[in-house]
Amino acid sequence: MGKFLGGASMKTRSWWGWGWEQDALSDAECVGLGALVPGTSAAPLPVPALTDVAPPAPRLTAPASLAAVVSAEPADRVAHTMGKAYRDVVRALRGKLGRIPDLVAFPESEQDVVDLLDWASREEIAVIPYGGGSSVVGGVEYRGDSHPAVLSVDLTRMNRVLEVDRVSRAARIQAGALGPVLEEQLRAYGLTLRHYPQSFEFSTLGGWLATRAGGHYATLHTRIDDFTESLRVVTPVGISASRRLPGSGAGPSPDGLFLGSEGTLGVITEAWMRLQDPPRHKASASVTFEDFTQAMECVRQLAQSGLHPANCRLLDPGEAELSGADPDGRSVLVLGFESAHHPVDGPLTQALEVARAHGGTARRSEGGTGDSVAAWRSAFLRMPYIRDGLARMGAIAETFETACTWDRAQDLYEAIHGEVGAAVAKVTGAPARITCRFTHVYPDGPAPYITVIAAGRPGAEVAMWDEIKQVACEVLDAHGATITHHHAVGRDHRPGYDRQRPGPFALALDAAKRALDPGGVLNPGVLVR
Repeated sequence: MGKFLGGASMKTRSWWGWGWEQDALSDAECVGLGALVPGTSAAPLPVPALTDVAPPAPRLTAPASLAAVVSAEPADRVAHTMGKAYRDVVRALRGKLGRIPDLVAFPESEQDVVDLLDWASREEIAVIPYGGGSSVVGGVEYRGDSHPAVLSVDLTRMNRVLEVDRVSRAARIQAGALGPVLEEQLRAYGLTLRHYPQSFEFSTLGGWLATRAGGHYATLHTRIDDFTESLRVVTPVGISASRRLPGSGAGPSPDGLFLGSEGTLGVITEAWMRLQDPPRHKASASVTFEDFTQAMECVRQLAQSGLHPANCRLLDPGEAELSGADPDGRSVLVLGFESAHHPVDGPLTQALEVARAHGGTARRSEGGTGDSVAAWRSAFLRMPYIRDGLARMGAIAETFETACTWDRAQDLYEAIHGEVGAAVAKVTGAPARITCRFTHVYPDGPAPYITVIAAGRPGAEVAMWDEIKQVACEVLDAHGATITHHHAVGRDHRPGYDRQRPGPFALALDAAKRALDPGGVLNPGVLVR
């Protein structure tokens, strides 16, 4: 559990749900939400107290040489048990946590990480690398009993910008830096990474790299990969340090091996990251569409236009209503341009011309009441807290996301509403609210992000969601879509990932795992056997 001093007040991270304890919905707000989902409870489940959880005694003791960076405190152990997926929140609310780590390490240097992995490899201790703990795919919890003990390794004390190359516009940054901590240090140099996932406050650079996270930009620089210059990774057999280069054709990329490896091949400790000058010019607008198919075609043309909007997020009618961007059953396109070097009114004007040619009605954003862009931005940041509030009322409220090529997008959208909707009705006995937005768009396809809201049965919510999610994964596979665009694989997406990856690549990944982690201690169950 972390604390952050903001203004005059101290905020505390929630151990069981999203974000800050102080920003969680009140009981009255939860009841108001529940009224919008027929069949949910009349009163919310109580917020679980950390002191109510009594973890079993640790199964091991850290050696004296590591005692200064290892904690056996119950609060640390419980708070590092799970991530922040819907199923994690419900399990915490119901008091059904998974296997609690025996110890939590807080390394303060790369040598600490080396020593921790050496110890864990000797003793066959499972090591779960942990950044901000915002995983929504079971990426930071241990499942099973094949290891005698579990060690969670929290990197957030390794959070400094170590070196800045202003000429090349890059910086060497420790992997444990949370988003706000990283940006505050870069601000002193007049630079920014400008990678803002929804979890920005509660996730780390290392977590972004290990999961190939999607960020602020809806086009062009969509992923953390695009900003990565080189990586430094501690593995059980040695340190991998790639060379800083703007580009290279020298064989397979060593960084490519560790980007997206989710802590299974090594612990990322540092990275050289490409930076930017902060934007000085910004312009945004919203566009409403009566026809979602026309809206999709508009977004395809924008993605292929070379205009590269920073924000190009399409909300279907359900998502637009849910976010407050449009209550009248229309789709909404949120458009934004930004630059550190030149005005952006021209590109925005060109983009709006494309939108109008597809039947869109545009409105420049001024940030006042009724502004769709402002409403969407506020809902975007608030949505995880709303999900937790719905969970307290016994609702199923979760998301899944994907990406596909444009030629399959319409069929996939219809299949999700039809087949996943039918699965929800079968599992819950009631119709679901299914909404969609495109979070990122590419010249060759969109990244749809789906929200599912329905009433659950008390005590059965996790099993019900698992059944619905299974159908969703089958739909994605049948339409040639990816099992995940930016949420990573974790443990929850392993079956879908196993189907998606080519057989020879799976053999190569297995071999890399055996070579780099011969004891099989790093994040067991993620990506590989």
